[in-house]
Amino acid sequence: MTLINDFMSLIYPRHCEACGNGLFKHEAYICNYCKLNLPKSNYHKNNLNELSLTFAGRVPLVNALCFYLFEKSGKVQKLLHAIKYQNQKELAQFIGELYAQDLKTEKTLEEVDVIIPIPLHTKKLKLRGFNQSEWFAKGLAKVMEKPMDISSFERLQETSTQTKKKKYQRWENVEGIFSVKNNTTLINKHILLVDDVITTGATIEAAWMALKEVEGVKISVISIAFAARKLGV
Repeated sequence: MTLINDFMSLIYPRHCEACGNGLFKHEAYICNYCKLNLPKSNYHKNNLNELSLTFAGRVPLVNALCFYLFEKSGKVQKLLHAIKYQNQKELAQFIGELYAQDLKTEKTLEEVDVIIPIPLHTKKLKLRGFNQSEWFAKGLAKVMEKPMDISSFERLQETSTQTKKKKYQRWENVEGIFSVKNNTTLINKHILLVDDVITTGATIEAAWMALKEVEGVKISVISIAFAARKLGV
């Protein structure tokens, strides 16, 4: 098997999705240098962080976390593009596993009951073939050993891209688009709501507007990246 892998690596050389350099045998998706030097938020060590302040007065969150801080034309953007536009869904799961290892070390999110990825509309899911937030959630769920629920929460409407919209336009674009399909399964649950990227927080706020009707529900949010200003992806 090793000989086969070595032969295949000569024909199809593997490269780091963040920097583009070649990967060593023991590396997967992201080289060790980038693992150490990508701009991590470390928000799991500080609950009063820039992302949590983004939702202040809008969504009552237990935790607001992201793995990386987004910079336009930076390495994190390359990772997001590889996932979203190059069908690298396994990369999203890999990143979820990486982040979950940090979360377990710090014992963050131990009280979470269920992990729910932000759903795509069925039309967009069929067109893209996968939900990048769901694959990120898979990695989190695997390492955190928490159940993932992709059936109790749904997107009712297909929306246009948020990338070039202003803040108020983003909210108008997502208002009323989510619905809870099965309230009973989520009663008194602490939900970890998973998105790929958070900017203004309009999508998370729209999700909360639907989920807040569930009795006793608590919400934490987590994403691959957070961009305080313009996303550009």
